[in-house]
Amino acid sequence: MKTFVVIGLGRFGTAVAAELSALGHEVLAIDAREENVQSIADQVTHAVTADARDPAVLRALGVRNYDCAIVGLGSDVGSSALITLNLKELGMKRVICKARSHVHRKVLEKIGADRVVFPEHEMGTKLAQGLSSSNVLNFIEVSDDYSILELAVPKSWRGKTIRELDVRNAFHVNLIAVCRSGQGGPLNVAPGADYRLEQGDNVVALGRSEDINLLHEVD
Repeated sequence: MKTFVVIGLGRFGTAVAAELSALGHEVLAIDAREENVQSIADQVTHAVTADARDPAVLRALGVRNYDCAIVGLGSDVGSSALITLNLKELGMKRVICKARSHVHRKVLEKIGADRVVFPEHEMGTKLAQGLSSSNVLNFIEVSDDYSILELAVPKSWRGKTIRELDVRNAFHVNLIAVCRSGQGGPLNVAPGADYRLEQGDNVVALGRSEDINLLHEVD
């Protein structure tokens, strides 16, 4: 079990806090608005109405003893930046922040955020990737340059080994896993060159986003 602090209980923060708690982790949820705290109090370990912009408050709540903090105040640039700074100065191990723009992300990264996410952008990207190809099952942006794509094995790949396909040279991506017989089947991580793909398999590829996008065109 891991321990998390979620600060800002809007739709994003509430969803993260509730899901982490449902997965069996200890969650401290913090928001300045009493109604937001009350709405999630029964779903998390601890829920507190407090002003997280005050470092004394964070210190009193013992946030530095938690494994990770999630700052969900994406619409309030000043508050999210101040809270992030406070968390890092208190010695927080890992801070993940929601941002609403690239400028906001740069500010958060400059003051020490370990990861900055754009939930709306990422969801929109996933939807677009899925709509662009019937084979695409999942899409994750690892960074600005790299992505992970899960797709149903194309017809032209069925019955062939990874060596025969030579995906690394043909597409400049790496097949990092194969899920036999689709989602829910046995997962083979880092399959060898002699691994033969079959109908119904799902493959997971990692590479530069521009190279990953070329897989959409494979039949």
